[in-house]
Amino acid sequence: MSPMADSRTFKDKQYAFAAHIRDPEHVPAPEGIESRRMGIYRKLFFNNLYNLLATFFPVMRKIHTEQQWRRFIRGFLQQHQAETPYFLQLPREFLAYLQNEFKAGDDDYPFLLELAHYEFAELELSVSEEENDLDGVDPDGDLLAGVPVKSALSWSFAYRYAVHRISPGFLPLEPETQPVYLALYRGQDDSVGFLELNAVTAALLDAIEFNTDNKTGEELLRALAAKINYPDADALVAHGADALREMRQLEILTGTRALS
Repeated sequence: MSPMADSRTFKDKQYAFAAHIRDPEHVPAPEGIESRRMGIYRKLFFNNLYNLLATFFPVMRKIHTEQQWRRFIRGFLQQHQAETPYFLQLPREFLAYLQNEFKAGDDDYPFLLELAHYEFAELELSVSEEENDLDGVDPDGDLLAGVPVKSALSWSFAYRYAVHRISPGFLPLEPETQPVYLALYRGQDDSVGFLELNAVTAALLDAIEFNTDNKTGEELLRALAAKINYPDADALVAHGADALREMRQLEILTGTRALS
């Protein structure tokens, strides 16, 4: 047998082995492997994935029974074709499975996808290699007179459910009446936290991120007041100043840049 034929045969055996590990109920074990050893491989592979994903998605795991969690893991193995073998990309692959291949049943929580996304975002932010460019940034600058700068390690999202509150004691079956705005942030000590925003502060943070005209904090707030027809622009500026200071304290904002 030629080396190329040997290579094909070995690859075929690898594929057969992996296919059985992924779906042992429907794919027979490859020939030539003792059933006891095959059982050890099946258990070891499944349990490693079971425990790893429980670590990455702790709230999701906590609110489900062992049987339910096993269903998620088995479905992930059976149905999802991962695009990367890297360890830190495993949560992204699991989220992709839930978003694309997973078929929710009547007993599945309606907030399942949003909770998974929120937990994934927390994890992704904790390992992000993004860095803030602090050149020209004054950490103590006047947030109204200067141009506020948003941290690259602050991500904002809008959800239908209060995903940051979900626990075994809070399992909502209906979405909130208003969107839930959350700003996730990572501080210099690498700890990850969140700040719940209202619609106005969420719009303000969005305006800061996409402030291509280099408007000052006060200009951004007055533009926002006009956009939402706020009856008292001066009051919005005062409230907005408090919100800006809180966001800087939490390191959602890194400071200000001078007017260019």
